[in-house]
Amino acid sequence: MDSNLQLLIDDLITMIQSGSDSHDDFLRLQHHYRKPQAEQPFFTKSEILAQLSAHPAWPSLEPRQQKALHSLLRVKPIRTASGVATVTILTKPWPCPGQCIFCPADIRMPKSYLANEPGAQRAEANYFDPYLQVTNRLESLAAMGHTLAKVEIIILGGTWDAYPEKYQLWFIAEVFRALNDFGTHQERAAVREHFYQDLGQRLHARELTLSNQASINAARTQTAQKQINSGQISYNQLVTQEFLASKREQQLQTLQTDTWETLAVLQEENSHACHRNVGLVIETRPDEITSLRAQNYRRLGCTKIQIGVQSVNDRLLTANGRFVTTAQITRAFAILRLYGFKIHAHFMANLYGATPESDIEDFAEFVTNPNYLPDEIKLYPCALLANAPLMNYYKQGQWQPYTHDQLLQVLSANMRAVPAYMRISRMIRDFSATDIVAGNKKTNFRQLVDQKLQKQGSKSLDIRSREIKNQKIDADSLRLDEVVYDTSISREHFLQFVTPTNKIVGFLRLSLPQPQKVKNIFPNHHDDWRLLDQTAMIREVHVYGVVAGLDAHTNSQHLGLGKKLIARAQAIAKKHGYQKIRVISAVGTREYYAARGFKQVGYYQEKGL
Repeated sequence: MDSNLQLLIDDLITMIQSGSDSHDDFLRLQHHYRKPQAEQPFFTKSEILAQLSAHPAWPSLEPRQQKALHSLLRVKPIRTASGVATVTILTKPWPCPGQCIFCPADIRMPKSYLANEPGAQRAEANYFDPYLQVTNRLESLAAMGHTLAKVEIIILGGTWDAYPEKYQLWFIAEVFRALNDFGTHQERAAVREHFYQDLGQRLHARELTLSNQASINAARTQTAQKQINSGQISYNQLVTQEFLASKREQQLQTLQTDTWETLAVLQEENSHACHRNVGLVIETRPDEITSLRAQNYRRLGCTKIQIGVQSVNDRLLTANGRFVTTAQITRAFAILRLYGFKIHAHFMANLYGATPESDIEDFAEFVTNPNYLPDEIKLYPCALLANAPLMNYYKQGQWQPYTHDQLLQVLSANMRAVPAYMRISRMIRDFSATDIVAGNKKTNFRQLVDQKLQKQGSKSLDIRSREIKNQKIDADSLRLDEVVYDTSISREHFLQFVTPTNKIVGFLRLSLPQPQKVKNIFPNHHDDWRLLDQTAMIREVHVYGVVAGLDAHTNSQHLGLGKKLIARAQAIAKKHGYQKIRVISAVGTREYYAARGFKQVGYYQEKGL
């Protein structure tokens, strides 16, 4: 048996034994353990099945575990079990304001992403065009039989605020156009291709972006990448010289522009379309976030912000070239929370200058200090990549990756520290094992952490560990729990419907801004802080279960749990003296809240109490 196939099956069995049958985790394993020098680099499900029963550990699996593994390899998983269909897309390569020593610099990709990552491969295949990326992903999900009534769009690509506003407007407008067109104007892609051709900009990936130029001239690209890897030239310098300064890119930029007015029309159309946007996510740096930009995020339709924190230790932030301070992180969290955004933070272990002990202390600070307290976390251990400046520190013996046991100790302690209102959405990046020079190469590390916690008689309380997913629900057995905690500018109420075994079926995040706290952080606030006018804020309502159609009444999404959560939030806000309650609704959820008495006021929906 091929050694990589052996390792793949090893990790699959470990995954099943830990109680997980996640298809996303299987895909990460499939992409991680590749066939060496093969035209088709991935082991197919049939190839895995053919060797499965011969594996030494197969007889020791319980019948239900064998059944679960066969099911995982035989059928497509339910990708929409979290309640929405998620579509991840990438922006094009662009200079990044950061100088982080751990960050990969792949000339074919936007900063911090590698061409071998699954999402990046899809983006490159679709020319980094948002319309085509969304359409392609929706077609793929539809072909697998998924309901696409509710779609969350996650936009990755480094620092969103580094891109020009006209590009941001065009990118988001094309996302909504794709959602509105899907299933009604399938010829749109062909029309789009002719549109570019008529302007002399043929829609061939090899001509429109830096990554496409790289594919045309592989030798030139390899030379350029070697220059980046050796430190002869920076990613930003090379992208500017080879990409932004090119006549082709300058011509393209005249096309990649749109207006706020056009975007508003497309958003209004999507609010009653067949495929509605129920969440829009961008990623940026803490030092880029201002109140004005927060207002623009809302105008674009954003509901969640991914923010690169990495650490809340100023010494580590400086040592790793972040040039972001904890004061800036604190202010960014306050702004995002005040404007109602869900906060999805990136946090890293094993940074240059860190120790296992300091990492445990750093993360504990992050999830207990009122200045931070994110809603979701991507918990990434640092992995060494050939094109990251950290490589020089490694060669000089100044940085070493943690051992397996050290990393397991750190991440297990971190998982124990996570409160019930947070969600660890991911623990390992989708880097291929072939791209990692040194560091963890196991993609199923979360399962290993769960196993360690179980042996210690403990388990994670985070939301992902408790999601009901596609399990059957006894509505009469559900109870409504409430977790209250304070932040730097608010008192937060996390309301959750849970089963007798503490599985979470739905939740709501209610934020009650505290005027005096806000004044302490923003002493010079004026009209832009009108959100303080005794108005409570619903930052998120989420009911789990397989995605249902907009009019379906077949699962947990249509048991009236959302309505009950909102009613409870209103009662809490009124009890505490708030005169109004506001919700940061996505474009596609406007009708839902309108039916519950909320009216559109600016970029939010609100009702009196």
